[in-house]
Amino acid sequence: MEVLYAAIACGVAAVLYGIVTRQSILSASAGSEKMQEIATAIQEGAQAYLNRQYRTIAIVGVVVAVILFVTLGQLAALGFVIGAVLSGVAGYIGMLISVKANVRTTEAASTSLQAGLTIAFRSGAVTGMLVAGLALLAVAGYYTVLTGPMGIDPTDRAVIDALVALGFGASLISIFARLGGGIFTKGADVGADLVGKVEAGIPEDDPRNPAVIADNVGDNVGDCAGMAADLFETYVVTIGATMVLSALFISSGAADIMQLPLIIGGGCILTSIIGTYFVKLGKSQSIMGALYKGFIVTAVLSAGVMWFAMDWALGGEMERVFQTASSSFTGRDLYYCGLIGLIVTGLIIWITEYYTGTDYRPVRSIAKSSETGHGTNVIQGLAISLESTALPTLVICAGIIVAYQLAGILGLGFAATAMLALAGMVVALDAYGPVTDNAGGIAEMAGLDETVRSRTDALDAVGNTTKAVTKGYAIGSAGLAALVLFGAYTADLNTYFSDVTVDFGLSNPYVVVGLFLGAMLPYLFGAMGMTAVGRAGGAVVEEVREQFRNNPGIMEGTSKPDYARSVDLLTKAAIKEMIIPSLLPVAAPVITYYLINAIAGQAAAFAALGALLLGVIVGGLFVALSMTAGGGAWDNAKKYIEDGNHGGKGSEAHKAAVTGDTVGDPYKDTAGPAVNPMIKITNIVALLLLAMLAH
Repeated sequence: MEVLYAAIACGVAAVLYGIVTRQSILSASAGSEKMQEIATAIQEGAQAYLNRQYRTIAIVGVVVAVILFVTLGQLAALGFVIGAVLSGVAGYIGMLISVKANVRTTEAASTSLQAGLTIAFRSGAVTGMLVAGLALLAVAGYYTVLTGPMGIDPTDRAVIDALVALGFGASLISIFARLGGGIFTKGADVGADLVGKVEAGIPEDDPRNPAVIADNVGDNVGDCAGMAADLFETYVVTIGATMVLSALFISSGAADIMQLPLIIGGGCILTSIIGTYFVKLGKSQSIMGALYKGFIVTAVLSAGVMWFAMDWALGGEMERVFQTASSSFTGRDLYYCGLIGLIVTGLIIWITEYYTGTDYRPVRSIAKSSETGHGTNVIQGLAISLESTALPTLVICAGIIVAYQLAGILGLGFAATAMLALAGMVVALDAYGPVTDNAGGIAEMAGLDETVRSRTDALDAVGNTTKAVTKGYAIGSAGLAALVLFGAYTADLNTYFSDVTVDFGLSNPYVVVGLFLGAMLPYLFGAMGMTAVGRAGGAVVEEVREQFRNNPGIMEGTSKPDYARSVDLLTKAAIKEMIIPSLLPVAAPVITYYLINAIAGQAAAFAALGALLLGVIVGGLFVALSMTAGGGAWDNAKKYIEDGNHGGKGSEAHKAAVTGDTVGDPYKDTAGPAVNPMIKITNIVALLLLAMLAH
């Protein structure tokens, strides 16, 4: 139990770090009365949206909890509730700190670039450490209660079902938060850009634009709250799935292996906290370099801490051999799998920066193509989005092969666990983005000196890249986590349905049908998300046009636009639009199983369902990578032109780039990232379905 208590202590340390750092941020100056007025409007809008969103999600959550209670019992239902509540809390806290830090970042930027970077990154670190800490506490705490005071054997079906349900609760909240927040933020962004920049010819954050506050609200509810819930869910699911695999596959010593993901996560929380103190500008004044410094320190320290943590948890027996039905491995092999996860993380982050950073060929090629019009910008942007899937896929494939050779399917689990163990630092990099974006908006709306805006613009440009990098990381880790879940699915079939012969061969037509259906789901889901943004953005366009038309004083600067109307309009649209797409990955496995079962029997149904899971993983990985990297490249191509290249702001190239960015916005911030939890929800629902059938 000492290992479990140590993991819990590390989770508590992360929460304490978040509380202390939050207080240091709030003690910083919030600037002038005008700045605080703008920040308050953003804060109130974000809080109102999340309150309404969570009330809607709670209705769905209660229904699901009741179903789990009836079918799988109170432990699974309680696990679902814990996962759902803490996922919501992680997102909500992330939003709260973001909307407090934005105005303080603006004020700090009036002093120096380093001061602005410090406030922005520390606010991101609060969110990151709380996400990692709460996620670890959720899994380690519930597992400790089940196996300690309640005395349930770690490999008992009740523990396995409870861990799977815990992941399901986190995933369900995550997909609603990701999709709803994405629809809100991109509806606002698209509407504000199309009418403000293109039609009215005013800057992005001009206070005369009625959608400008909604745009800033969207940054917080989408990029901050949505990503926090997303990576909380990925963390819980990955660690939980690896523990479940250990229980299902290892014949002797499963309890010892089940503790390892928890202590790895705990040790890496401590290294992430240390890494945050290394984020400082060097002589080159490179903001990205300062952020990478913190990440590299965290990764290097984590590589060492993992060894000592695992060695301690195994009682100094890293050479101890563990046996599964198909392979054997040692604790040292599992450690090497963890190193593979760290290497894959670093490579995916580097590749994503290459495809979305303004210093590299992909973004500059899109900017260059804008000189010849809107169509060529879109063509080149689509080409880059497709190309961007190749290198991450090769890296993930190499990671899968090496980890599998070392320790079989469990090796994939430990590689994914190591990737997610760095979530505290990676979320910090992501949550930094919306803070700096808001900081620039507040500087523009408050009419601050040009030097302040130039500093916030520099911070924001890097924020676009860090947000894209984090999404690439989340998708890569989700792909590995989903493969681990698929391993649990096949293990469940062998354990609980050994009398049913399931043929996963490609000559089985039901396997091919399942693959087609699974690969289709991310495209259908993405289409629903894109369509929702289009409708919400169109409504904002009409709203902004109407305000300009009916109140000429807005453009003259003699009267204020009605910001609240745009926020309220988007809130209603996002809540309405998120329901059906979010339920798609929940319904698809259930419908597929029962439909094929009615047509061809249980063996065919199990084969089709398993193939559907693989189809979702493969199709979802490519859709998500393509959308997030492509959208990030479109966005930074626009910013590259706005920095004075290819004619600068107001040029024909700039107008074409705005069009490309408008296409890329729902790609990178709505449909693409939401595919991440969708992949895992589909797999988790399949596991729960098997558990219900086995009861």
